[in-house]
Amino acid sequence: MKHTSKLIEKKRSSDQVYDGKLLKVFVDEVELPDGSSSTRDWIKHPGACAVVPIFENGDILLIEQFRYCCKQVFIEVPAGKIDKNESPDKTAERELKEETGILADNLHYIGHFYPAIGYSDEVIHIYAAKGLNVEQQNPDADEFVALFRIPFTEAMQMIETGEITDGKSIVCLQRVWNWMQAQE
Repeated sequence: MKHTSKLIEKKRSSDQVYDGKLLKVFVDEVELPDGSSSTRDWIKHPGACAVVPIFENGDILLIEQFRYCCKQVFIEVPAGKIDKNESPDKTAERELKEETGILADNLHYIGHFYPAIGYSDEVIHIYAAKGLNVEQQNPDADEFVALFRIPFTEAMQMIETGEITDGKSIVCLQRVWNWMQAQE
C-alpha cells in the first residue's frame, strides 16, 4: 500500500443532480492522478446495518422480501438503513425488532463492508445477535416480509446452491459464520 498516494483523485466540483428520500446522486468533476480530468457519478447513501439472529441451538432467522428493482423475492438477513443521528448499534437493534420481532440480549459487531464501491459510498455494518427474545414483528407500513428459521449450516448451503443471491446477505452470513467458528 506504499503507492496509494499516487492513486488519489481530487474533487474539482460537485453537482447534486437528484435528492431523494433515501439517496442523493452527484456528478463530480475530478482531477486524476496524472493531472487529467474525468467525471464520477456517485450515490450518497446514509449507510445500513445487517443482523444475523442466532438462536441457542445454532438456527438463524432469515427473511423473504420482494425487491422491486429486481422484480423478485430474495432471501435476506434482516437489515435497514441508518436513520439521521442514529448510531449503527441502535439501527441494528431497531431493524431487528421491526423486521423480525426479536430483541437481542447481545449484539456483537462483526465489521463492515462497502457493497458498491464503483458508484456509492454506502457502508453496511454487520452484527450477530444472540440471547434472542421473540416478541411481535413490527415492520414499516410499506414493508412486507416473511420470516423463516433454519439451521445456520443450511443457510450456508443455500449460498452455494444459489438460493441466497443477495450480496449483503452472503457477505454477512459468511462473516458471522467465520466469527462463530473462531468462538469455538
